[in-house]
Amino acid sequence: MARKGYHHGDLRRALVEAALELAHEGGMEQVSVREAARRAGVSPAAPFRHFPDRAALLTAVAEEAMRRFRAEIDRALRRAPDEPLERLEAIGAAYLRWALRNPTHFEIISARRFIRFQSSALLRRDNEEIQAEMRRLLGEARRRGELRALDARTAEIAGRALVYGLARMHLDGHFPSWGVARGAEHRTMLEVLRLFTSGLAKSRYTHTCST
Repeated sequence: MARKGYHHGDLRRALVEAALELAHEGGMEQVSVREAARRAGVSPAAPFRHFPDRAALLTAVAEEAMRRFRAEIDRALRRAPDEPLERLEAIGAAYLRWALRNPTHFEIISARRFIRFQSSALLRRDNEEIQAEMRRLLGEARRRGELRALDARTAEIAGRALVYGLARMHLDGHFPSWGVARGAEHRTMLEVLRLFTSGLAKSRYTHTCST
């Protein structure tokens, strides 16, 4: 069915929304520029000045996903206390909330074989800024004497792998086989995240984050 809300000037937005719907319904493999055009109610040739191929269209969807992800992080950090490890945990909790609320965005931004990550200045910039903030927080924790002796880059990668893996486990339905009751998945993920960030701290530092 044609998208009733489309009007001249909003074609790019309409195509991005149509591609997101298609990905949600059938996965990234089902997205095509031609089908997105049909959903938006325009001719098959109309989208190509915006998106020459599927990768370009899905990259635009990934950019929208990244904007929403950054907004989730910004909200979390505004509420977080001025403790570097607690702020680091807040970033991880924001990632989990975003992934669980926006599973199709999570799929698109994670499956980089479908997008042109390196050619998107927005995706690269936001990804680098998130990494830089994690690095800054770990450095601040070290300066305050709150961080165990460890390699900061390894800790960054471990944190990213942890939240990605937790989101992936939940979205793929793995938690029941690990004895996690239905409805307790989010709480379990936060407990695992807290275990990780607490493990970064020196034993004398009491971690009290309740994100």
